[in-house]
Amino acid sequence: MATVIIIAKLMPKSLSTDLEKIKSSAKHSLEKEGARNISFEERLVAFGLKALLVKFDFPEEKGTDIVESLLSQIPEVSSVTIEDYRRALG
Repeated sequence: MATVIIIAKLMPKSLSTDLEKIKSSAKHSLEKEGARNISFEERLVAFGLKALLVKFDFPEEKGTDIVESLLSQIPEVSSVTIEDYRRALG
């Protein structure tokens, strides 16, 4: 069973969206599907809007469709894109 490292970019619906709630929901949803080592980074996009980058280890056989589906279901998330996908060594 191989592991991959995924970085997903989540865009909030508005400037007033609570990114901490998104982080909590994303972590909970991903852990239920077997994700590990979940970390977050906030990145300024424009005019005060911040994107949330989520980096985590994930079982390769599950694919990215489930990741996009889970993260898209978070109420305050406008869009989800997979920014990076790499097979982990070790």
